[in-house]
Amino acid sequence: MQRRRLLLQIGFAAVLLSLLALLINNLAVNLIRTGLGVSFSWLQRPAGFALAEHVLPYSPSDSYAWALAVGWFNSLKVILAGLVLSTLLGVGAGAARSSGNRLLRNLAGAYVALIRQVPLLLQLLFWYFVAFLGLPNTPAAGLIHFSNQGIRLLGLPLSVEFCSVLTGLTVFTGASIAEIVRGGINSVPRGQWEAYRSLGLADGLGLRRIVLPQALPAILPALTSQYLNLAKNSTLAIAVGYADLYAVSDTTITQTGRAIEGFLLLLLSFLLLNLLISGGMAAFNGAVLGRLRSSR
Repeated sequence: MQRRRLLLQIGFAAVLLSLLALLINNLAVNLIRTGLGVSFSWLQRPAGFALAEHVLPYSPSDSYAWALAVGWFNSLKVILAGLVLSTLLGVGAGAARSSGNRLLRNLAGAYVALIRQVPLLLQLLFWYFVAFLGLPNTPAAGLIHFSNQGIRLLGLPLSVEFCSVLTGLTVFTGASIAEIVRGGINSVPRGQWEAYRSLGLADGLGLRRIVLPQALPAILPALTSQYLNLAKNSTLAIAVGYADLYAVSDTTITQTGRAIEGFLLLLLSFLLLNLLISGGMAAFNGAVLGRLRSSR
């Protein structure tokens, strides 16, 4: 039986490798016919375009390689902020959906039901054109300031494009995380709820100290998928003009005509980003499971 499974696995791997070799061969033949070939020397040429927002110093005279690196860090900035904020929103909404307060439970349910029915692209356009560009154009004053030219939060200037993408990703992903948290909380035996209540603990404290730690093994695998979805959904930032990696890659491909090399770099960049997210969540999941086993 084991030998048969091994032969099936070898055969499946051989088929996949054959298909991959065929695709690579067809690509090489087509590139030779067009006379383009594969080259990355264009990465050292000046990009020649400006970026409205950049974490690192950048000017149009910098190379395409540096422009792509700046775009990658712009993506990383909005993704990391989105992961933190969507987790906080999702955990709060998920806990509210399991709350004994009817008003709170209904509000959280309405939020999840509404947000999950509207495509993310439409939500991004709403936040950009209606919510943020609809703000009055007032001069900056104080540590917290809102205007259609940007937002200043504790002295930190944030562009309208960044705020629109971050808000859209946070609200959209938070709704899915809320359902994951609600399912994880419901997987904890009701006896645990009765146990902490018999000790005189309030629902909020019991939820944080007793229920949520036991729900984490059921929450984390699905939470990882939502984090990966948030990273991939961030490419929709091009719709509101945010200079993320996808937008910079699109401009680069248009100017250089190097679609294959550009898409390959884009693929590898997001693969690296998703591997970092998956690896971090796998390590966190292992630490949580280890802690739970040691506490029993």
